[in-house]
Amino acid sequence: MRRIALILLNGLILSSVFGPAAEGEPVLSASARERLTPPESPAPRINGARVLGVRPGSPVLFAIAASGERPMHFAAEGLPAGLNLDAESGLITGSLLSAGKHVVTLRATNARGSTERRLTIVAGERIALTPPMGWNSWNCWGDAVSQDKVLSAARAMVDSGLRNHGWTYINIDDGWQATRGGRFDAIQPNSKFPDIKALIDSVHAMGLKFGIYSTPWCGSYAGYIGSSCNQADGSYDWIKNGRHNEFFRIGTSEKDWTAARSQYWRRGQYSFVAADVHQWAAWGVDYLKYDWYPNDIPQVDEVHAALGASGRDIVLSLSNKAPYGLAADWARLANAWRTTWDISDNWESLRAIGFRQDRWAPYAGPGHWNDPDMLVVGRVSCGSSPHPTHLTADEQYTHISLWSLLAAPLFIGCDLTQLDDFTLGLLTNDEVIDVDQDPLGLEATQISSEGAKVIYAKELEDGSFAIGLFNTGDTPATIVFKWKDYGDLPRQLTDRQRVRDLWRQKDLGVFDGSFEANVAPHGVVLIRVIPES
Repeated sequence: MRRIALILLNGLILSSVFGPAAEGEPVLSASARERLTPPESPAPRINGARVLGVRPGSPVLFAIAASGERPMHFAAEGLPAGLNLDAESGLITGSLLSAGKHVVTLRATNARGSTERRLTIVAGERIALTPPMGWNSWNCWGDAVSQDKVLSAARAMVDSGLRNHGWTYINIDDGWQATRGGRFDAIQPNSKFPDIKALIDSVHAMGLKFGIYSTPWCGSYAGYIGSSCNQADGSYDWIKNGRHNEFFRIGTSEKDWTAARSQYWRRGQYSFVAADVHQWAAWGVDYLKYDWYPNDIPQVDEVHAALGASGRDIVLSLSNKAPYGLAADWARLANAWRTTWDISDNWESLRAIGFRQDRWAPYAGPGHWNDPDMLVVGRVSCGSSPHPTHLTADEQYTHISLWSLLAAPLFIGCDLTQLDDFTLGLLTNDEVIDVDQDPLGLEATQISSEGAKVIYAKELEDGSFAIGLFNTGDTPATIVFKWKDYGDLPRQLTDRQRVRDLWRQKDLGVFDGSFEANVAPHGVVLIRVIPES
């Protein structure tokens, strides 16, 4: 039986065009910060990615993401030689020595029951076979990030239950760097990170992965050293001359930094990329955000080769605003690349970025993802002091739903220690996350645009579709999706469709030939449609 997943704007579902629904029921607006995701069931449910890419010989760390009452016991049938499962924690570790595909049956059991799910492990040259999911420090802490703050974020990822829904990476952004040194003559952490290896080990022990930040420039956007410089010994003029603060940020004042940045926001004469990658691999880094503008092929080629030779599966994410004309090269060399400037927590920014991704869609797929930037939900800063996001409830549902349709990397930017129930509901709805994590890896594109009424479509692995009906206007609008009107979709559809609301995780009824909704401004309702036949 083929199934269709549809995203419709938040509002009241009225009827099918060809007659009333057999069992329809209303869908209420979320404008008042209503949490639509139901409370988590105490019964076990396995969530997250259904496919895992690893390189032969690289260390594997995979946490079975499972929600439900603890204690929980895990099992894995068909686990290939070289990998081991800790039955109490659900951590799969080890390494695979040769290429191949392995289908593993994962099981989770607690006092309320047992469940299972298949995981396909692909040992080959591709990693990041589904969009990465995790947390990044920038929109919360900026360059004031510290070891204690990152460790608290990791603990909150576990304690809040986010890890049980597939959230995996804990990533430091700009602000951790000091001077060169150590075994590899690589970037060392400043005093805000007194023992970065111990930090990474602690994050790994929680079943999470760790990411770091750098740039091929002499200096980063926030004013710390990068992976090149103009001195053969790896030294930097502003450090020799004492023109830095206690954490080795360029300049002793904002005026000093403003004058210096044009000198250091460029590639230096000597590259230390290989040295830095060796250091990150020795620490156990799993993800690199590599940040400069404009992104160019020689710098990406260099870091791509170094990461490939590191002995670790380190995801390479390019930032920011990668040139579109080189999209095929980004897909060949990187695992993700920013398609835009930085997002802000307002509707204008969200709309301008989210609804202009179509031209990038052909370059998305397993191992290489278009990145429209981080999620701006919860308490964020985005260049100011932390505050609740300026997005309304409807806009936040649109944000998460659209990013999931776009098969985008999902990175939370807020303070994980201050998550409220509404934000947790946004981030722990597994039926919504499954749209983003679908193994086919296709990105949704617009199939219709009529003023503020925009419809997106995305084919899923089982041959079904995710469809998005969006009202980008400031007043309610009625949007009709007719089965027969949209290209290849009618071959997948019969007249009668059972509709499931994915945010509320409940069936709404049966509709004939079409689906109609009176939708709220800027809002979204996510539903799944299953042919009755």
